[in-house]
Amino acid sequence: MLAFALRRLLVSVPILIVSTFVVFVMVSLSANPLSGLLTRNPPPPPQTIAAETRRLHLDQPLMERYWNWITGIFRGDFGPSVNSTMDIGSEVISRFAVTFRLIFLAMIIALILAIVVGAVSAVKQYSKLDYTATFFGFLFLSMPSFWLAVLLKQGGISVNNAVGDQVFYTIGASSIYVTGGFWAHLTDVLGHMILPTISLALISYASWSRFQRGSMLEVLNSDYVRLARAKGLSRGVVMRRHALRNALIPLTTVTALDLASIISGAVVTEKVFQWQGAGTFLLDAIAASDVYAVEAWLLISATFVILFNLVADLLYGVLDPRIRHA
Repeated sequence: MLAFALRRLLVSVPILIVSTFVVFVMVSLSANPLSGLLTRNPPPPPQTIAAETRRLHLDQPLMERYWNWITGIFRGDFGPSVNSTMDIGSEVISRFAVTFRLIFLAMIIALILAIVVGAVSAVKQYSKLDYTATFFGFLFLSMPSFWLAVLLKQGGISVNNAVGDQVFYTIGASSIYVTGGFWAHLTDVLGHMILPTISLALISYASWSRFQRGSMLEVLNSDYVRLARAKGLSRGVVMRRHALRNALIPLTTVTALDLASIISGAVVTEKVFQWQGAGTFLLDAIAASDVYAVEAWLLISATFVILFNLVADLLYGVLDPRIRHA
């Protein structure tokens, strides 16, 4: 298993290096960090523009800028921001800490629902439960993430107005002033996560449950499952040890590949619920043509996507020992 993990890790390193170069070149060529300064009226003096050009390293060749940027990251320097008072490294990391608690919880909920509903739908194929799960799966699958987020937010506001009290939190990732210590703060944070997490989880659950159902049906009709039943193993043992374990492999692949789209969905969800997370950070950086901030965001996102796919590769070896010995 260790050799299998090391092989996957060695493959992931060059992918990450190439992705950093592609990200840097694309973002650097797509925006001008001086655009906000150059469009001012009255225009700033040439000395100011020249000083800002040097501060943002725009006077250097592209490859030199990339080398200084990638080597600076190892020192904790993500490059200069258009906003001279902002430290990109500390800001983007703190924002991602907010966003990833939303993504992590949404993925856990979506996976649990997808595995349970998909497996039960496959076992009870063409039953009323299967048809109901299929209906809701396609319903949530057809909904854009921003539209579902808006619906949930408006529904939460309507419930609050109807009862005359704060039942659902619809704005922000936490309250500004919370008294009562750690547990009061934790309760407040979890309360603010309810609607955004539901919005993000339902979209992922809808597609994952369909994959799990299809994978489970394929496994249930396989020869080794029939052989296990013919040997006299109970239905529960066959489902747990043989059918479900092998049916999870395709879902693991889909989950790893969907992480990038989940991060994109989190950007929209945060905007709807006015979270000050990584999504808002990215949108503000794009609006300000803050290329180093955008590059830092994309670098961290790419790193997590690659690491998550590495974890998925390792899970293949856990779920099916033949893979790690191949």
